[in-house]
Amino acid sequence: MTPYSVILKPMLSEKSVDLREKESKYTFLVHIKADKDKVKKAIDGMYNVNVESVRTSITRGKKKRRGRSYVMTKKFKKAIVTLRAGQKLDIFES
Repeated sequence: MTPYSVILKPMLSEKSVDLREKESKYTFLVHIKADKDKVKKAIDGMYNVNVESVRTSITRGKKKRRGRSYVMTKKFKKAIVTLRAGQKLDIFES
């Protein structure tokens, strides 16, 4: 897997913005089969920063109503990346 296929996109929510501002933690949507080492190498390679730790979680799909039937949304995996002190990612600082 290339770094660009591991990291799909950054996640922007209220909780992720609070984590970024207070604790220097960044949240990304990652490939469902990516493990912590692949995520760490991808962030190191793409943004030239030192990653201290990576936490991952898989969010299960939810039931949604489409007319008379129900469909399931896809499950996804997110990674919360902690950088070393004093480092920032420029993509979030706009």
